[in-house]
Amino acid sequence: MRSKDILNDPLLNKGSAFTQKERDAYKLNGLLPYHISTLEEQVQRRYGNFCEHTTPIAKFEFLGALQNRNEVLFYRLVLDHITEMLPLIYTPTVGDVSLKYSSLYRDHRGIFISYPLQDKIEEIINSLPQNEVDVIVITDGERILGLGDLGMGGMAIPIGKLALYTLFGGIHPARTLPVLLDVGTNNQACLSDPLYLGWRHPRITGKEYDDFVELVIQAIHKRYPNVLLQWEDFAKPHAQPLLDKYRRRLTSFNDDIQGTASVVLAAILSAVKALKTDLKSQRILVFGGGSAGMGICHHLVEALKAEGLSEAEACRRFYIVDIHGLVHTRLSGIDEAQKRFARPTDEVALWSVPDPARITLLDTVKHMMPTILIGVSGQRNAFTKELVHLMEQHVPRPIILPLSNPTSCSEAHPHDLLLWTSGNALIATGSPFPPAEYHGRLFPIPQCNNVYIFPGVGLGVIASKASFVSDQMFIKAAQVLSDHAPLLKNPQGSLFPALEDLRKVSRAIGIEVGMMAIQQGHAPPTAREELAKTIDRTMWTPAYLDLK
Repeated sequence: MRSKDILNDPLLNKGSAFTQKERDAYKLNGLLPYHISTLEEQVQRRYGNFCEHTTPIAKFEFLGALQNRNEVLFYRLVLDHITEMLPLIYTPTVGDVSLKYSSLYRDHRGIFISYPLQDKIEEIINSLPQNEVDVIVITDGERILGLGDLGMGGMAIPIGKLALYTLFGGIHPARTLPVLLDVGTNNQACLSDPLYLGWRHPRITGKEYDDFVELVIQAIHKRYPNVLLQWEDFAKPHAQPLLDKYRRRLTSFNDDIQGTASVVLAAILSAVKALKTDLKSQRILVFGGGSAGMGICHHLVEALKAEGLSEAEACRRFYIVDIHGLVHTRLSGIDEAQKRFARPTDEVALWSVPDPARITLLDTVKHMMPTILIGVSGQRNAFTKELVHLMEQHVPRPIILPLSNPTSCSEAHPHDLLLWTSGNALIATGSPFPPAEYHGRLFPIPQCNNVYIFPGVGLGVIASKASFVSDQMFIKAAQVLSDHAPLLKNPQGSLFPALEDLRKVSRAIGIEVGMMAIQQGHAPPTAREELAKTIDRTMWTPAYLDLK
């Protein structure tokens, strides 16, 4: 390769760390400063540069530019400062980046497959330089976090998610591919923005949409038949149907449905273990009946069945409150997933409520007395002081999970929850919050982040060569994650392990998920010891290659 090719390749570029032998071999002398840096020196230098930036967007742009210039240095820098930098490369900063993606766009990363180019889809896929790809994250940008339809701005999500695959699952960055399906947007702000870079057209729907996705999946499967595909941030009308249609044709899962459900299950399992109780003793209220909420309920039902409950008994542990109020059997407009959890009308008819036609979240708390409260509604401050006080009257240590993100959409601020419950609430949030102080003590606020689950699941699927991702694999991942909760050993500990320990936890998840794939017949027979060795070989660590 020519010297400029090496310097411009983010996977080969070492910057000032090229050795003298490499400089001689690739004619780099004079193109670089004389001093040969170590990777550690480069990390120190770049961290100093990073600290000079004062806003999250500016820090994000700095890190993105480094990633596009020198991937080894980027990943090593982020790993060395993971608690500080994770919120900048993913939530909550990635939400602001998605909103401004067209104006922030600098460097090429990933592929945009636009509807007007549907006759060139196979050509686009076949022109990719990667002969092998382990994992694809794909979105159509219609339901980005709690922000809605952002069109091509949704590309920030696959890019961010794949960085997390590399950081925590050890998937080599050269073997990842972010994909944006540009099928238009119904966001008028995007359509009227002269700088918007996507296809300026209302979203296609129905058969047009289905046929377009089919063409994309066919082309991906033809070029990369063994790839793991992660569906990301698809709106409710498409999320579950796409998963159901393609999960057996192409190894795939939906992180918003299965990943979110799994990490929530892990948080709850950690909490009930710490409280020395069990899952089947809980009364669970879910505020938000979308794909994420229903995915959470589905996974919890499977976990409850594993504790010995029947399907009907497990479903009776749940109350779902959606946009039209409590989901019950006579409520019109509920979908098939919600019907499974609809409360009998005879039950709610006995409740004393102001408006029987719309039973509110507060009404539901008053009458069903939840032990667990989960928020996936996108409704800011929906968990009020009155509501939490009612809950606390019936359970000494309520489990409260305001999971909507970004931070601006959280159902409650964790400091308020601690204040209202005298420090007794067990809390996990969807977006990162700093530790909350109560009576002179600092309480860590764990983020119920899918990053605790999907990198390990993906690692296990890839290493075992699984052809199918079952829901039981995600339940197993949650069980493994809950076993690593610091709260189990320390009453003041967190529901989730420290981010610095997450690569180790992802490895443990990967082994158990891979073994489950083998036991279920979805992967070739392999001994546990051999699978563990394969996982260790698969996990990439950011270090420079010896190019000479």
